[in-house]
Amino acid sequence: MTEMKIPAIRAQIGTWVYYSSALSFAQVDARVEKAGKELFNSKVLRDRLQRSITENYKRIANYISNQDERFFNSLVLAVYDGDPQWEAVRLEYDNGDEFYDLGILTFTGDETIFPVDGQHRVEGIRAAIKDNAHLENEKVPVVFIGHRNDSDGTKRARRMFSTLNRYAKPVSLGDVIALDEDDIVAIACRELLEECPFFVGDRILVSKNKAISVRDNQFTTIITLYECNMELLWLYISNKKVYDAESGKEIVSKNKKIETYLRFRPSEEDITEFTKLCSDFWVAISEHFCELKEYKNQNTPDSSQYRNRQGGSLFFRPTALLSLVKTFVFLKIKWNCCFEETFQAVEKFPMELDSDMWKYILWNPTKGTMITTNNAIVKSLLLYCVDKTLLDSREIESLISSLQDARQTDRETIENDFLEQFITTAGGL
Repeated sequence: MTEMKIPAIRAQIGTWVYYSSALSFAQVDARVEKAGKELFNSKVLRDRLQRSITENYKRIANYISNQDERFFNSLVLAVYDGDPQWEAVRLEYDNGDEFYDLGILTFTGDETIFPVDGQHRVEGIRAAIKDNAHLENEKVPVVFIGHRNDSDGTKRARRMFSTLNRYAKPVSLGDVIALDEDDIVAIACRELLEECPFFVGDRILVSKNKAISVRDNQFTTIITLYECNMELLWLYISNKKVYDAESGKEIVSKNKKIETYLRFRPSEEDITEFTKLCSDFWVAISEHFCELKEYKNQNTPDSSQYRNRQGGSLFFRPTALLSLVKTFVFLKIKWNCCFEETFQAVEKFPMELDSDMWKYILWNPTKGTMITTNNAIVKSLLLYCVDKTLLDSREIESLISSLQDARQTDRETIENDFLEQFITTAGGL
C-alpha cells in the first residue's frame, strides 16, 4: 500500500500517547481493517467480536448518504507493524513560546490499523461510499494510538476497547428533546413550550424521568409530553407512506414506521403541520376538560387539587395521561372524527383516581400511591366501555384477565358488575 502523510496533533493522556487527525472516507475504507486478530488469538473470540457489528452500520450508511449536516465524533484507531513516523513542526511566537505538538504522521503502508472505538462508523462509511463514490473525499476525525503486537499490548488494547464501549452512553431523551434538530417530536415539544398557552409559564417539569411528585406544581414532565406527542405523531403519519431505506419496502408497523420517520429531519411543511396538530390537540383538550381549563387559567400554576395524596385527576399523572392520549388518538383514527368527539366519548367516565373504576388498576387506595404496572389496561378498559367492538376477542380476553388479576376477583364479577357499571355510565350499548 502507498505511503500516506497526514497532519496531526500529538498529545498524551495517562499512559497513552495519541495523535489527532482526520482521514478521508476513501482512506478509512482502504486502510482500516475490522478488529479481531489484533485483540484475540482465539478464532471463537475473534468471530464473537465480528458478530458484535450489528445491522446498525446500515443506518449509519443511510445517515451519511441522506443527512447533509452529517457529523461524527472521532474514530479511535490502533496502529501496529510498519514504521509510522512522526515529524514535529516547530512553531515559534513573538513572545518566545515554542510548540512541537503539531506535525506530520507518515504511514509506510505496511501498518495494520483497526478501530478500537467506532467499528460501526467504519463499516457505515465503507457501505456509504460503495454506493456514493462522491463521498470518498469527505473526512472523519480520527485519533491514532500505538499498539504493540505482544501479550501486554493486546491486553492494553482490549482494555481500551472495553472501556470506550462499556462507558459510552446513548444521548438521553432529555437531551434529544432539548437539542435534536431532526426529531420532529422534539422540535414540536420545544415549540409548544415556547408558544402553546397551556404550557408557557413553568407548567412542564424538566426532569430526567417521567415521574412527577405531588409537591411539583407543573402539569406533567417533559418526558411525558414527548411521549404523548409521539402518539400524535402516529396520528400524523398513520396514512403517510414511509419506506425502509435499505429494502425500499413500505413500512406498516407502528413502531417501525415511527422509528424510521424520526431518523431524518422532515420537510419544513411537515414540521409546521405536525407542530400545529400538537398545538391544536393540547389547546382543545385544555378547553374541554374542566380541570385542565382551570389549571390553564391560573396565574401561578398550582396542581395540588389535581395531584395529591388522595389521588386527583388522571390528567395530572404521567402514566394515566399517556394512556388517555393513546385512547384519543386511537378513536380519532378509528372514527375519522375531530378531537372533540373523542373527548366526549371518554368524558362520561370518572377521571378521578380514587373512583372505583381506577382502584387497584391505577390507584392503590390503601397506600395512596399510583400503580404503574397496569397502564396497558387503561386504554383497553376505556375502549371496551365506550364500545367493546373496538377491541377484538383476543384483546377483550386479555383485558378481562388483567382486570381479574388487578382486582383480585373472578371473571363473572368483572364482566357483570365492574365492566357493566361503567358501560351503563356511558349510556349503555
